[in-house]
Amino acid sequence: MLRRALLYSICLSTSYGVAFAQSDAPQAVPEQPVPNMTIPPQAGRVALFPEDALKPGMQGVAWTVFQGSRPEPVPVEIIGVWQNMWGPHQDIIVAKLGGKAIRTNVAGGMSGSPVYIDGKLVGAIALRLSTFSPDAICGITPIRLMLEVKEFDKSRPAGSRTPDKIQQASETVELPSGLAARVMAAASSGSLPETPLMTPIATPISLSGFTDEAVREFAPAFNQLGLAVSQGGSGGALNSATPAKDWASSLKPGEGVAAVLVSGDMTMTGGGTVTYNDGKRILAFGHSMFNLGPVDMPIAKDDIFWTLASAYQPTKMGNASEVVGALRQDRHSGIEGELGATAQMIPVAMHVRSYNRDNSVRGSRDFHFNVFVDQKWTPYLMMATLFNSLSNLNDFSEEASYRLHGELQVEGQQRIELTTMQAPAETPVPTPMLLAGWWGDKFNRLFVNSAKLPKLNAVNVTVDLLPERRIAQIESAWVADNKVAAGATVPVKVYLRPYRGDRIERTVDVKIPAGLSRGEHEILFSDADTLSRFQNIASSLNRIEDIPQTVAMLNEERSNNRLYVSLIRSQPTVYSDEKVLPSLPASVLNVMQSGRATNHEFVSSPESAHEQASVPFDVVVTGNYSLKIYVN
Repeated sequence: MLRRALLYSICLSTSYGVAFAQSDAPQAVPEQPVPNMTIPPQAGRVALFPEDALKPGMQGVAWTVFQGSRPEPVPVEIIGVWQNMWGPHQDIIVAKLGGKAIRTNVAGGMSGSPVYIDGKLVGAIALRLSTFSPDAICGITPIRLMLEVKEFDKSRPAGSRTPDKIQQASETVELPSGLAARVMAAASSGSLPETPLMTPIATPISLSGFTDEAVREFAPAFNQLGLAVSQGGSGGALNSATPAKDWASSLKPGEGVAAVLVSGDMTMTGGGTVTYNDGKRILAFGHSMFNLGPVDMPIAKDDIFWTLASAYQPTKMGNASEVVGALRQDRHSGIEGELGATAQMIPVAMHVRSYNRDNSVRGSRDFHFNVFVDQKWTPYLMMATLFNSLSNLNDFSEEASYRLHGELQVEGQQRIELTTMQAPAETPVPTPMLLAGWWGDKFNRLFVNSAKLPKLNAVNVTVDLLPERRIAQIESAWVADNKVAAGATVPVKVYLRPYRGDRIERTVDVKIPAGLSRGEHEILFSDADTLSRFQNIASSLNRIEDIPQTVAMLNEERSNNRLYVSLIRSQPTVYSDEKVLPSLPASVLNVMQSGRATNHEFVSSPESAHEQASVPFDVVVTGNYSLKIYVN
């Protein structure tokens, strides 16, 4: 209690960018009777209203934007103080709004609207009471709690709202992509968030350039995290994370502010209202956005074109325009941004093509956008933008297949090259979602498995939409004479059965190692999953904390549109997170199993597969087949 009191007195008399003071600070808002207060608040120093002086029935004014960019006054009547509502010594001021808010109720996007009594800042509108309440009852976060945002530096809150917190329904079908499974599970579990008692106003996540299909798939996941998705817009200046020239005069108290997750040809922003601006730093929201702690995310002006009145979920609808700074802190009592600062973003170039059956290009579209950098959010945003890009082509069909090639330029590392194909699977999940999940999982491995965040200088990806289900199963293999000599090259015919059409035949030259012992051996013709299964299990058991290791593993991944030819030997192989140790002597394996050779977990196979060759196909290759040979 003493610490809180000391902190509050310090906040009243020491600096927050520019000094606060109750007695001698110039007033950002004239101290006039509340009903006559018609001048919007300005940036600069402002006096703070002491919490212990609050009484029920006091009249104040809040400032927020209902339409356009100019804040309007909203009458406020103090109902009382809800003590310890957010925790010990963390009170919430309960108030009733008048004016236009009687019609709109407490709308999404009002979070952060500053409240003044006698021209002194009380706090920010941040919470709403009930869902269908006929009264515009709000909760006000005291400015004391918002000033505490500056107390924190690099600590990360435990209760952050990130995509890994999305709950999966137990009956949800198991999918190859963890991210895709979470998105689909959120959609199947319902999209309407519950609002018990006093709860933070849902931050409106505004999507611009996203198709109805993309919004429908991803909105439930945001809702489950306490965020409200709405359609929105953005200005062309949002293409860059560089602050606009007029940043110093932007984001005055009461004006709209947008935190930018994605910018460019498609945008994703979280909207709210500025509570305080000292000329360099701002406070907003009065509650967290994602509760991430320290962040580096662009912030932009947010012009409100309409405030939707609704008994259930009233929401401001806005257009994010110019970037004017960077978000630095995202805490439970508010967000803090720095005007004029530039946040790091990942530039993405995406080329999507649609093909006819004769392999001619039917249509194509290019997308250029930037993605917010965060360990948990970046993979999810990469997934959402890829899915949206495919939906934008309007050529989706149930039988279509997708071919992807991506290049990731990681600073200080070799370029990562990723290739895959995705054909329709026997699941209720759209094929583009499966592909988007695969794409997001690669970023998940790169970001989550690293002790520090990698810096991606560029991401380039090309996706081809093919007009039929391109999938083929390995059916059999044939050799003219299965008695072979060590060191010889043996031609082998391999047969694959496509989803439709004639059987595919391919001749593969298999090199028999010169030192191969006499007797029976096997040649394995397989897909990528069969050959990589044990190594994937080993990777899932260990957390890789080295970026070069992760980059190397991603580059070594086998592609599912190739047929792999391997020679099987009856000697054990050990698979760890980043290494494959084939034909391991039994003595070494015994030492490893006793735990004396490694601190990492590993898995072992009784046989070793020595990859001899791989054959490219323009289909998804599945299955495996073993062919016996005898070495003379």
